[in-house]
Amino acid sequence: MNEQAAPAAGSAPSAGAGFAMSNRGWFIGAGMSLAWIVPTMYTLWAQPSAVTIVPTLLVAVFGGAFLCTVPVMRRLQPGAVRLVPAAVLFLLSLSLIPWLGADVRWLWTFVGVALAVSRMRRSMLWIALLVLAGLTFAVGVWDDADVGNSALNAAVILSVSVMMATLTGNITTLARLRAAQHQVAELAAERERGRVARDVHDILGHSLTVITVKAELAGRLMDAGSPAARDEIAQIEQLARGALADVRATVHGFRGVSISGELAAARAALESAGVTPDLPGSTEQVPADRRELAGWVVRESVTNVVRHAGAHACRVRLSARGVEVDDDGCGPSATASSGSGLTGLRERVETAGARLTVGRSDLGGFRVKVTW
Repeated sequence: MNEQAAPAAGSAPSAGAGFAMSNRGWFIGAGMSLAWIVPTMYTLWAQPSAVTIVPTLLVAVFGGAFLCTVPVMRRLQPGAVRLVPAAVLFLLSLSLIPWLGADVRWLWTFVGVALAVSRMRRSMLWIALLVLAGLTFAVGVWDDADVGNSALNAAVILSVSVMMATLTGNITTLARLRAAQHQVAELAAERERGRVARDVHDILGHSLTVITVKAELAGRLMDAGSPAARDEIAQIEQLARGALADVRATVHGFRGVSISGELAAARAALESAGVTPDLPGSTEQVPADRRELAGWVVRESVTNVVRHAGAHACRVRLSARGVEVDDDGCGPSATASSGSGLTGLRERVETAGARLTVGRSDLGGFRVKVTW
């Protein structure tokens, strides 16, 4: 049989592959690699013209089948069925034996690439490629070709196929990483939306509750003709401005909460609502890394006392292990224990690695306790 030029054996399809690659990218690379079919065409055209039409059509079909390898494989389920494109290419190459004889082995590089992009299990891929390379070498030796040339042909098929399998794996891994990055970005955005929603609820819930209480007090003072009504209205204005500033800071992620500031705000809110506050005189026992969390607990708990409890007294206790807020109001209720405020507080507490419990207080009302 006639041997083709060695460059044809040493050359290989260089098309990038992988299901993460676009069809357009595959078509461009695979189309360029089909240039290495030209030596096969020269071999065919060197024969009498009467016998070149059919094999030329078969080679054209072979090239078209190779171009369709990745697009077809995208539509196939994982498993042995993805070997179909490679099997079709191999059978098409065998159909050229009447014209090319053993030289059809020069087309098996394309079969190796089809195997490489099939994304079969790595162990199975190695077995298939070694069998294909071994078959290539055996056919060359059987055809009395130079042993070195036959070994080179087998080595080219093996090396190019492994290179394509590695490229396919890298492209797939890169696509997965990009998908993971996109998912992480979505989760981060969702978490940020949750943070903003929770903070805005906590801030406005507290501020609007105090504003409502002070507005009612100012109304009563005005009805009584008391000059103190003007002071209450001025405080309402300050509270409204402060709430607006807090919301702006929260949206931009710059808001901070301190336990000392929340205790001072809690005293003002409770006294305005006619609730006697029993608050600690110092916050030194609270660890530095827990003071912001303790501030949120006091803020939400006191807001609930003013809004829902109908209490006459509220007690706040701080320790190195946690914070506890009790009242003597109406006690646990579905509204108080499952409202959106406590739900957001529970999320905040659990995110910080602490634990929130609610129940009946020894004062007879409601208790919120956070431990860390």
